[in-house]
Amino acid sequence: MKKSTIAFIALPLLLLGTIACNRSKAADTENSTVKSEAVKKDSIEEKKVLTIDTLDYNKRMVAMSNSDTTGRWPVKAPYPLPGAILPYNRIIAYYGNLYSTRMGILGEIPRKEMLQKLQGEVAKWQAAEPTVKAIPALHYIAVTAQGAPGKDNMHRMRMPFKQIDTIIKWAKPIDALVFVDIQVGHSSVKAEVNQLVDYLSMPNVHLGIDPEFSMKGGERPGTKIGHFTAADINDAIDILADIVRKNNLTPKILVVHRFTQGMVKNYKDIKIVPEVQVVMDMDGFGSKVLKKSTYLRYIYKEPLHFTGFKLFYKNDNKNDWTMYTPEELVKFTPKPMYIQYQ
Repeated sequence: MKKSTIAFIALPLLLLGTIACNRSKAADTENSTVKSEAVKKDSIEEKKVLTIDTLDYNKRMVAMSNSDTTGRWPVKAPYPLPGAILPYNRIIAYYGNLYSTRMGILGEIPRKEMLQKLQGEVAKWQAAEPTVKAIPALHYIAVTAQGAPGKDNMHRMRMPFKQIDTIIKWAKPIDALVFVDIQVGHSSVKAEVNQLVDYLSMPNVHLGIDPEFSMKGGERPGTKIGHFTAADINDAIDILADIVRKNNLTPKILVVHRFTQGMVKNYKDIKIVPEVQVVMDMDGFGSKVLKKSTYLRYIYKEPLHFTGFKLFYKNDNKNDWTMYTPEELVKFTPKPMYIQYQ
């Protein structure tokens, strides 16, 4: 089902084996207080309450759930802070790394062509479900798992910050969101997310984490499928929530990649807080039958918050396979609100 391969990223004076993401794998209506800020009036501190339109939010969540009758969806969770991106929008993201043409469409083709192609996909999704605004995003792999241990023996390589700066610059003309993604290797979610706090403090920058390359037993990345526990994912949520509170930001989005059940442990212990919207992303390529089966088994049956779906331009379009269309995916239960193209 899963055979990881090694790709290579060439850096000045440095050649390290990085794990390619192009890999074979199976794929209540009551109002809620969502934010308070202290104001002084007549020398007495009072609370000014900011809320979202909960009736509208609930309506959108039910629509996203595609009339699910099992009670799984929509998930019961705290209302988000005002300004939340989901479920008001559907995010259409291009994924990759600027040092490699094998890790995704972001980095595979020239910037101008890539941005035009992304905007074309956004338009297709907008047409497929006009009631949900489709918005673009650039999803950049900021920390890549490594076959070689590296100087600190962590089997991961942090990309230079200038690359993140480049992605943010590219995103600006098309008003795209930016995601920074981490593959921890032998490091930890907490260590890797903390080194990106300055970027995550920007209003339009969000986070992705990949359990596949979390090698808790000390294995070489790529030799087996890794995993995150709920505690690992909660570490990311805690950091993001703290960033939102300290900087008075709208909610952050956390994307968690998944294509096997074992990649995420104790999902029921993953916290949902008003400051962070969690997306469990069905990350895997293959036939439509296989991908839908994976979505049903690991995403639908283990409800968390929101769902995502990954599409591969090359690996979903080989053999007798064809890539899912937006019109097909909006019929899924629940409807994926984050779409990633590789």
